[in-house]
Amino acid sequence: MLVLNLILIGLAVALDPLPLTAFLVVLPSQRGTVKGAAFTFGWLVSLTIVVAITVAATGNSPPKPATAPSLASLAVKVALGAVLVWIGIRRERRRGQPKPPKKPPKWQEHVDSMSPWFAMALAPTLQPWVLISAGAATVVEAKLSSWESFVALFLYCVLASASYLAMEIYAVVRPADSQAMLARFRAWIDNHTDQVIIAGSLILGLWLMGNSIYLILT
Repeated sequence: MLVLNLILIGLAVALDPLPLTAFLVVLPSQRGTVKGAAFTFGWLVSLTIVVAITVAATGNSPPKPATAPSLASLAVKVALGAVLVWIGIRRERRRGQPKPPKKPPKWQEHVDSMSPWFAMALAPTLQPWVLISAGAATVVEAKLSSWESFVALFLYCVLASASYLAMEIYAVVRPADSQAMLARFRAWIDNHTDQVIIAGSLILGLWLMGNSIYLILT
């Protein structure tokens, strides 16, 4: 169950359209592959730090089932699932309503002159922290007692960064074709942001709530 939860959360993190939109501004900019690599590195390192801190906080000794710490971690996942469901419902209610134009973030005005260091620091600030918190609450259950445990947590971090890694690699390997592909992908995200957020929030939120409540009751 731990691995399944990490896969679902990792996919949700990797496919969240809001940070992806920001990355699709950084990558096609001047020296974009360098800044994209820095952004991806910052994203991956941030995830790794969260996982490492969580494992260190538990002393590599996950709480036993039906104990107060175990029930507390499950309650946190129920709460985070409820937040995701609320996000999905709110987006659904607002879909189709006229939206006031939003001014782009200030950093986008200087994206061509952005330094790789800024791009690396930007990544953690754009991460979907509700999803990251759900991942941390799940990692609480992990015990690094074998190489399989290390591989599972490593793959979670890689999976949660997979979309950024894939686009970065494509931009490096096929620079001539990548600009058109990135433009098409950004146009698709712009047209489907609400649908992706609604579906992802409701599916993952209901799963977290249902699975955690089941474990609490049993």
